[in-house]
Amino acid sequence: MSETLHVGDSQTVPLRFSQEDVIGFAQISGDANPLHLDAEYAAGTIFKRPIMHGMLSASVFSRVLGMDFPGPGTIYLSQSLNFKAPMYVDTNYIARLTILSIQGHRAMIETVIEDEAGKITLQGEAEVMHRERFKAE
Repeated sequence: MSETLHVGDSQTVPLRFSQEDVIGFAQISGDANPLHLDAEYAAGTIFKRPIMHGMLSASVFSRVLGMDFPGPGTIYLSQSLNFKAPMYVDTNYIARLTILSIQGHRAMIETVIEDEAGKITLQGEAEVMHRERFKAE
């Protein structure tokens, strides 16, 4: 297994979702809100165009935590999410995960998504457990 992770370690991941991703998420989740799927409807809202499902954007955290940071064997215990700004399809974003604290085999990880200008669109914290990558500090 990879090396032990420490407070302050971080991982950044580029992300971009397509309208097909949004449609697929709507089908899986059952959330067919026209704000996500109907450009004509969305044009009449404060956003002026369709926005992505917040939970679709947050799904990147599950992928990163489970596959890369800390990686396979991770148990996802909790996640807080604060949606700060809308996210749009076919737009580049950066997900950043940073270890805030470690106690035993558990860690609190800051989870953030920013647009290319550095504006935070989503911010929260995840609590995860990994028996090999986290050791009490």
